[in-house]
Amino acid sequence: MPRTLLALGAAVIGAAGCVWYLPALSDLRAGDDRPPALRTAALACLTGWCTLAAVVLLLLAQAPWRVAGAVAAVGAAAASSLAVRAGLLRRRDRREAGQWAEQLGAPPVAAPGRPGRTALAWGLSGVALAAAGTPFLVRQLLLG
Repeated sequence: MPRTLLALGAAVIGAAGCVWYLPALSDLRAGDDRPPALRTAALACLTGWCTLAAVVLLLLAQAPWRVAGAVAAVGAAAASSLAVRAGLLRRRDRREAGQWAEQLGAPPVAAPGRPGRTALAWGLSGVALAAAGTPFLVRQLLLG
């Protein structure tokens, strides 16, 4: 598959991803009006989409496959670590809210969050995409 076609497909996916990265950008721009967990999750989202944009530019510039793969791996690791950090912050916030509700004798307030099935669906789709693309990338890295 030519790099230009791969870059075009990734660019289309990146353009369609505006439904995720534009709200994340507004959450970051809101600053202290948003909780730290939400800002960290927004930063993770933007890191992932910026990684995709960087890989698209590298593919269009005909950079070696190893360079594009390294940028993708570093970006994925950074976005994943930020997402894990956001989850830990969210858990801490929920625990603290539960403790306050218990002390005040109020019913615990459920913090808004993504349902488990949605997270599972995203995780499985990511694993499926990685499994589909891995043989192609390994072949390119080893032969190219």
